[in-house]
Amino acid sequence: MKITKTYTMLVAQDMDRGVAFYRDVIGLKVGMQSPDWSELEVADGAFVALHGGGDGSPQPSSLGFDVDNVDGAITTLTAGGATLEWGPNRQDDEGIILAGLRDPEGNAFAISQPIETR
Repeated sequence: MKITKTYTMLVAQDMDRGVAFYRDVIGLKVGMQSPDWSELEVADGAFVALHGGGDGSPQPSSLGFDVDNVDGAITTLTAGGATLEWGPNRQDDEGIILAGLRDPEGNAFAISQPIETR
């Protein structure tokens, strides 16, 4: 098997609004856009991350971004239409500061910053 693309799929009620948020606020590059399917490219590559602690039950996928300044990112993201759901919380055991947000379409995502850069 050869993987040719990795993506995380989110649902958008308003495709133009959803694309605008990830393009203009997050800074992703639009690869293609249509009313039913749009793709935005992460400039430095895409990753699949596995989070420990599962109990074998089905879990939802999630989207996350590492940032250099979590407080500044929250300001930029909320000004661009995101909603802060929780945080930022210092997670000493994971070495990060973590916050949860929702995009203008209601999709949850997280941002994190390594503690040593704060």
